[in-house]
Amino acid sequence: MKVYKYKIVFFILVINFLFTGCITSQSQEPLSSLSSLAKKNQKVFEEEDTLIMFALRTEELGDLKSSCEIFDTLYEKSKKKEYLYRSLQNYLYLKENQIVIDRVDHVSNEKNDDFILSRLKIVALIQMGRFEEAEVLALALVEKSKLESDYMLVSDIYMAKEEFDLAVKYLESAYLQDYSEKILDRISIILYVNLNRKKDAIAHLETHTRVHGCSVIICKRLIAIYSNEDNVEGLLSTYLRYYNLDKSPEIAKHIVQLYGYKQDYNQLMLFLQSSQSDDKTLLQLYLSTKNYLKAFPLAFKLYEETGEVKYLGESIIYEYESAINKNDKMFLKKIAKKFEDLIDKEKNSLYLNYYGYILIDHDINVKKGLKYIKLALELEPDSSYYLDSLAWGYYKLGECEKSLKVILRAMDLEGGRDPEVLRHYEMIKKCKGEK
Repeated sequence: MKVYKYKIVFFILVINFLFTGCITSQSQEPLSSLSSLAKKNQKVFEEEDTLIMFALRTEELGDLKSSCEIFDTLYEKSKKKEYLYRSLQNYLYLKENQIVIDRVDHVSNEKNDDFILSRLKIVALIQMGRFEEAEVLALALVEKSKLESDYMLVSDIYMAKEEFDLAVKYLESAYLQDYSEKILDRISIILYVNLNRKKDAIAHLETHTRVHGCSVIICKRLIAIYSNEDNVEGLLSTYLRYYNLDKSPEIAKHIVQLYGYKQDYNQLMLFLQSSQSDDKTLLQLYLSTKNYLKAFPLAFKLYEETGEVKYLGESIIYEYESAINKNDKMFLKKIAKKFEDLIDKEKNSLYLNYYGYILIDHDINVKKGLKYIKLALELEPDSSYYLDSLAWGYYKLGECEKSLKVILRAMDLEGGRDPEVLRHYEMIKKCKGEK
């Protein structure tokens, strides 16, 4: 059966040469603060601030050509390379690749030590399909920079040439230098998507997690792959590791759903107890196993957190059900006081019946108990459980004929064949016979 609930669309990687790990690592900071550049540095000419604002405004309006011209003017007058970088970046967006190549060649020195300009030229060559030239420049660049973004750029070129094995081989050598998560992520994508080596992709990622732990990047990639593979065990294992990094409700929700899908309620209960991520679900699990001893303090906690009276009522009911000796007078007195306070807050039929039955069954005050039962029946006149309580009250008072009439009516309704109702019926029938 497919795990549609947990299916995550596994998108095939689209190689975005423009500014994805190839320009931004060094140029993003200066390119992001152009409006304050002239304020941080001494202005070279009077109109510098004004031209910056014009350039940014035209860029915002989508008029990249005009923006390029203004940035070119800024560069010519100030010789600040930040303006040149921004101009060339916009030329790349416009696919004016030859302009970028010519400008870079014009301003670069013989050492070609401006990494940003080198990246811009490489991207332009890639966009023009001149992969061999781009490869030579990219390999020379990475030899100098040793930056992971430049290793990724080389792999982009190999992928564009559909030399996927070579891309993986190159990235693996780069990965072994400092175990970069981003490089490993790229390796896993190429293995999984381009080479269809799915087991190898998973093995690479899982090996990394065993040695270095499951980071956000690696956990997300494993989740995407395991989702695509409908691998519930892998998904659950990864989400649990991910939760150690990010204890967000969304991740906890996935873990709860996966445990539920597996019907592994014991482990689900342990997770909810340790994480405290979903007390409402944990309360339901306690009730399903009749663990009232843990249910009643949790229900009271939910009442304190939400202010919902229903949780207060549930906590009192579960506290009563959890008692080893329900006939202890001090315990019954405490429970009675709690029910009195609860009913003052909300005259709910469930609370009225429950408290009334306790008063009757323990012979605390049968007549008072009957009063509460009748109030409950005013709210729900066709409840077999409330009618059973009423019949039991009459039985306790010795009104056997009236009791039998009520219990017979209860037995004709939904829930009327409950073992407790049938037990009462047998005792009431015997009582009627004796009378």
